[in-house]
Amino acid sequence: MFFRSLAENVKLFTKSGKRNEFPRRGPRQGPPGQRPNVPNGPGVILHDCRTRQNVADMIVIPVLDVRNGVCSVIPDDEAFRGIAPDDLVGFAQSWGVAGFSRIHVVDHDALFGIGSNASMIEDVIRDGGVEVQASGGVQTSDEVQRLLDAGAARVVVGTRGIAEPDWLASIAESNPSLVILETALKERKVIVRGWGRALPTDIFDVITEIDSLPLAGLLVAPSQSDGVRTVTELSLLEDIAEACDFPVLAWGGVGSLGDLRALEHRGVAAVVMTAGLFTREIDPRWVAREFAE
Repeated sequence: MFFRSLAENVKLFTKSGKRNEFPRRGPRQGPPGQRPNVPNGPGVILHDCRTRQNVADMIVIPVLDVRNGVCSVIPDDEAFRGIAPDDLVGFAQSWGVAGFSRIHVVDHDALFGIGSNASMIEDVIRDGGVEVQASGGVQTSDEVQRLLDAGAARVVVGTRGIAEPDWLASIAESNPSLVILETALKERKVIVRGWGRALPTDIFDVITEIDSLPLAGLLVAPSQSDGVRTVTELSLLEDIAEACDFPVLAWGGVGSLGDLRALEHRGVAAVVMTAGLFTREIDPRWVAREFAE
């Protein structure tokens, strides 16, 4: 089994229709004068996009990144001005006021093994007024259960879910449609986050192994944290979306509204966007109106 070699490689590097679909809506309207449903990002190929039947399904989920008890990236928008950096509940509520019903909360310290913001994130889950997709260093079944018991809508697991398929199967089957698997990719190869090295494992082999599990989705992150996706990367995401029997989410890779439309037309169910990606061109209220649940 390829997973056995994958687990061995992780240890070597560390030395230590679709189920659960996102809501469907009608065609995008877009701002006045802008043609709806047409990807306008640079280099986007349209010939196979116009016939897709699952367009207008994608949502955008903003990120609340928590480091040392504070929000590490504050959106440059008037809705967030005046909020104290440690008022995490306030930031969550402001995303709700902007029109989003779900946010992606990352415990950055837990992700890199330098601490934990668990109690503060649980406060956000309980009092933030939006659904929370909890992420960051979730490595045990107890952590998954704690977050779900606190009220998280979904829990995201990473490296261990890839390296230990039996554990992934166990938590997915115990919590159907509540667990998202996250992996970073370099071309078609799986990357161990924190080491930036591609394992000799093809993402489509991973999909073959996990596609029968009752997962809430597969979150695909690029190998580089900045920059928009190339046409080749978009095509890979489209192939992944078509291969999966559950929603595919994309992390970042957005520099314009055209990039969002390009992802939507490739069959991506949701885009997880860091706060820094929201700009004057990508206004959070317009995005929420067009790409929220």
